[in-house]
Amino acid sequence: MTAVNLDDLNIYPRYDPEDMLARIKELPMQCKQAWQTAMNFKLPDSYRDINKVVVLGVGGSAIGGDLIRTLLQSEMRVPVIVHRDYGLPAYVDARTLLIASSYSGNTEETLSAFESALKIDAKKIAVTTGGRLGEIAAKNNVPVFKIEYKAQPRAALGFSFIPTLGILQKLGLIEDKSADIAGAVRVLGDMEKRLDEKSPLKSNPAKQLAQKLYGHLIVVYGAGITAEVAHRWKTQLNENSKAWTFYEVFPELNHNSVVAYSLPAEIAPKTRVVLLRSPGLNPRIRLRYEVTCELFKKSGVAYDFVDGEGKSDLSQMVSLISFGDYVSYYLALLYKVDPTPVKMIAYLKERLAKG
Repeated sequence: MTAVNLDDLNIYPRYDPEDMLARIKELPMQCKQAWQTAMNFKLPDSYRDINKVVVLGVGGSAIGGDLIRTLLQSEMRVPVIVHRDYGLPAYVDARTLLIASSYSGNTEETLSAFESALKIDAKKIAVTTGGRLGEIAAKNNVPVFKIEYKAQPRAALGFSFIPTLGILQKLGLIEDKSADIAGAVRVLGDMEKRLDEKSPLKSNPAKQLAQKLYGHLIVVYGAGITAEVAHRWKTQLNENSKAWTFYEVFPELNHNSVVAYSLPAEIAPKTRVVLLRSPGLNPRIRLRYEVTCELFKKSGVAYDFVDGEGKSDLSQMVSLISFGDYVSYYLALLYKVDPTPVKMIAYLKERLAKG
């Protein structure tokens, strides 16, 4: 067990000098502010004539599109697709709503795709703080949803997720989500009292789970609306905790991964699985959770459940996201690493720039 005491408030400024914890606590504020701004965002009437939505982005700027896709899959009659690459797929056309999401505005993959889109009559929107994307969009009379919030892209999730939800509502593609937003904000506010650094380990489930995950290879399982939340957990544990983490999705994982729990034999005892659940999951999926856990026990793999909170699917989703953010933060402190910098990504970008 690590010597770091998560109940010692003196460790927080020592290991978190840029105050990532404050950004995690601001998620409800982000959601509320982003929704209000989205409701005032003006779009041409022609943007209603679409048959698909394509979100351009990578990393923390793209996950909002994935969350939207899973949240609305039983409501929207047009598909939502996330494109994490250079250039554009051939199916992007004049009836495509193209949302370019780049927090910095300088993400090279997103810029490549957006510049390709300028040659097509797609309905284009840019979501960004500015940068090159903001400049190109303004020059070409593309509506820009301006993010007025300073943080690491992954710590500004409210501004990559909620604006897209608001835009889809304004275009008449989904029902009014105002009540769901308000409910989600309340749930997040209530959670903070139980999960923040002042809540002691004995009554703080996020601190408790972080301690269980310490020293382990982590795998996060999700399904339905929790599938892309599992993806978010994976990336937060990678970037905040600097911990090697993977995610998988039911029912697909039951057709391959379950066969491999026992080998290599040395890995199983050092692996811990987190299963994210929501009341809205298909009953057959919930049964799959139970049977899969029986297989974990047989293979000596430890696991934990985390359940969403709130009445709406949106509340369930954002509550699980917030819980995962806190867990990733506490795990970073247990590893005695600063959760904010991502030196490996910075190195990669520097090498690509030279190339």
